[in-house]
Amino acid sequence: MLISSAATAADKPEKDNTPSEVTAEAIEYDMNTKQVAAAGNVFIKHGAPENPESVSELNADAVSYDMESGLMTAAGNILLKHGATRATGLHALYNVKTKAANLLGNVIVVRDDVRITCNALASNGQGYMAADGNVIATQTVAPDAKYPNGDTRTFTGEHIDYFPDDKKHFLIPNGGVAKSEVEGTFTADRMEGWIDDEHYIGTGNAHMISPARNMEAGGDQVDYSGKDAGKAVLSGNAWAYQDNNRIRGNRLTVYMADDGKLKAEDSAPKLELPKLDIPQSQTVDEAFDASENKSEPAQADASDETVVINPADEATSNEH
Repeated sequence: MLISSAATAADKPEKDNTPSEVTAEAIEYDMNTKQVAAAGNVFIKHGAPENPESVSELNADAVSYDMESGLMTAAGNILLKHGATRATGLHALYNVKTKAANLLGNVIVVRDDVRITCNALASNGQGYMAADGNVIATQTVAPDAKYPNGDTRTFTGEHIDYFPDDKKHFLIPNGGVAKSEVEGTFTADRMEGWIDDEHYIGTGNAHMISPARNMEAGGDQVDYSGKDAGKAVLSGNAWAYQDNNRIRGNRLTVYMADDGKLKAEDSAPKLELPKLDIPQSQTVDEAFDASENKSEPAQADASDETVVINPADEATSNEH
């Protein structure tokens, strides 16, 4: 049955001329209320054929479709398609006009190279998804120069906010895990990342483990960038281990070398003070007496050398 959203009584204004195609084993259609009830191998397609990006498709066992509002209520063996997104579940609400969707029960969503499984998912149709309950987002990386055998990355948590159009930006606000088969595991109380940039920030009990490098590192916050050479900036009670080597400090920068060796440096801010120019022949008392007799305080010469004092005395700089 091919019907139009504009099919309405003559005294009602047209609101949407976009056609909808409905097929099923049984269909009921009320032309006055523009309500469709379909059951048995239901297939609904909505959108202009000349504009593929506008087309939505829904398969389900049973569907109620309000053509006035664009809202579909579907149940059983659901498959929803729109653009690059594919979604399945046991129950769904979907609006063909706003593209907003809610799916419940054994939800699977695939968009580009990211696959999300969860108990429930809501999308506003404008580039934002919220997944709840045993959420696992998986990205499969094709082989390239950096990963000759490819890579599989997973991001898990009880709730994940996902913005696929913003470099695959995700937020795990209540604690999560990011895992790479090649790079290792990253956990934190709060995690945020941009998958396309391989940039992840963990805050609160942040902890990294890299079996390939026999390395562990952590701190109050870890900011990891792995797009090129791989670097982690650790701050707040920061530490890093590799083999029997250890480095600690308030702020550390850890470099992931291509040879698997850990390169770490203390990146705590340095304090520079002018070097005091006190003649070695003077005693301490003589130096103070001389300064009291001067009418103006001595001015430091611009050419004076400086000494560097590192407040993080416990930290060291190692290269292994």
